[in-house]
Amino acid sequence: MTMMNDLDDIDRKLLGLLQQNGRTPYAELGKAVGLSISSANERVRKLYDRGVIEGVYSSISASALRLDLLAFVFVGWTDPATEEPFLERAAREPSILECHHVTGQWNALLKIRTRTPRDLETFLNGLVKSIPGVQRTETLIVMSSAKETFRLPLEPPAFAEAR
Repeated sequence: MTMMNDLDDIDRKLLGLLQQNGRTPYAELGKAVGLSISSANERVRKLYDRGVIEGVYSSISASALRLDLLAFVFVGWTDPATEEPFLERAAREPSILECHHVTGQWNALLKIRTRTPRDLETFLNGLVKSIPGVQRTETLIVMSSAKETFRLPLEPPAFAEAR
């Protein structure tokens, strides 16, 4: 896997442009970073080959799909045998946008989108709490989001340079 230090300025500029718009034509990418179309194409291909770019996706409006309820759900269990069936079920569920193994008193943190609170309740009772071994959950419903992005920082953060 490539580290941030393995990327030069041109790679970072290309990645920044592609994070803004994954459909940016190679001619436009090349012009923005001072490369020919074929050189820009080759650079991007190498970023894919090195695993820096994992894919290109469209950002779809949740509200356009009426998926207006965003919730984070902490899930806890004590029996380690619960983890595998839980993760397998979470991987198959489209309403679960993210599933993270976390530290502290919980085992997992889920990011979920549904249409209504009733849908969330049905989801929690029918899916999460029905998995044998799941003992408890705590749900946080998001009232509004000040920031939500998939864009990753391409430069070391300022707080890291302060040391």
